[in-house]
Amino acid sequence: MIDATAPRGLVLFAHGARDPAWAAPFEAVLGRVRLLRPDARVMLAFLEIMLPDLADAAARLVAQGCRQITVVPLFLGTGGHVRRDLPQRLSALKAQYPGVDWLLIEPIGEHAEVIETIARVAAGAATFGS
Repeated sequence: MIDATAPRGLVLFAHGARDPAWAAPFEAVLGRVRLLRPDARVMLAFLEIMLPDLADAAARLVAQGCRQITVVPLFLGTGGHVRRDLPQRLSALKAQYPGVDWLLIEPIGEHAEVIETIARVAAGAATFGS
């Protein structure tokens, strides 16, 4: 049974890259989410190259008392990383922290609001003719 009074955790899960500047948009999302959900403990985690990784972010949230953690893949679609790598990592976390309720949602790019926003930005950028 999950303690309803325990803080809730949220992991924003991104790919990672060698260029540190690549993380800037994800850090901006992290900042906005923290403003929108001051009641949640929110962390940004990466699949590879960048830190923290998912295991480290999860450990930090569990140490803060989170007993319910939602993982939000900041991917445009369900490719191999979301289909295979992320569930494997999440399975290991479930075994390591059996008292935590883990929820994995669909990749952010598959949400209608995100698709609409991307389409609007792309359409606004299009120039035709001279």
